[in-house]
Amino acid sequence: MGSAGPAAANLGGAGLRVAIVASRFNEALCNRMLKGTEAELAGLGVRGSDIEVVRVPGALEIPVALQWLAQTGRFDALIALGVVIRGETYHFDLVSNESSRGVMEVQLETGVPVANGIITTENEAQAEARIGKGGEAARVAVEMARLKASIAGHET
Repeated sequence: MGSAGPAAANLGGAGLRVAIVASRFNEALCNRMLKGTEAELAGLGVRGSDIEVVRVPGALEIPVALQWLAQTGRFDALIALGVVIRGETYHFDLVSNESSRGVMEVQLETGVPVANGIITTENEAQAEARIGKGGEAARVAVEMARLKASIAGHET
């Protein structure tokens, strides 16, 4: 029989190895998201030496870099960071949908948790308002790494 309510999230990051793939497109916003993500990981107990940051040109390149990192077997969780702002063409929809699909495929194919911190907005003001998504992605990555370890029967 299942539990009566949701279990508390395990957000202890000590000992976890986390990689972050961050886009350079909309670089100033992405850099701020990256700093917030790293700060949140540190606050959760992940050592700076256990965090690897990889930069890619844009959001469409994030999934393949995540896949390469997952395939190394060195990381307990991965984080995708990017900022996609609607332009005047259909390209926004393509980038938004395909980057999200690619992130999901990586975690389903490799079993490595991937926190999706790619924000998609109508304009720069909305992106500014959602810049904290990086910190949220850090919490998701830690929680999912701990959940995976728990399900596998061992804590990392």
